[in-house]
Amino acid sequence: MTWTVEYTDTFAGEANYGWVRRVKIGNEWGMQPSRRMLVGRAKKLLGLNGVPCKVEEYGETITLRPQGQCTIVFITEDYDNG
Repeated sequence: MTWTVEYTDTFAGEANYGWVRRVKIGNEWGMQPSRRMLVGRAKKLLGLNGVPCKVEEYGETITLRPQGQCTIVFITEDYDNG
């Protein structure tokens, strides 16, 4: 099980994709990770440790909105990897 993390800019509060950084998170925990574990790992990979974020969950997507930045992060599970 893996997750795709997309980090991009926003325009008027919506994802703009003027630039995007994508990273993958593997399941290094050996179990179904909690939302907190996924958010912490994504923030570490993107260099956002210590940056307060508003965390929202919409179905199967976790959205992070870093405070004071015009950026957004999407964390989605990859189902094609079994």
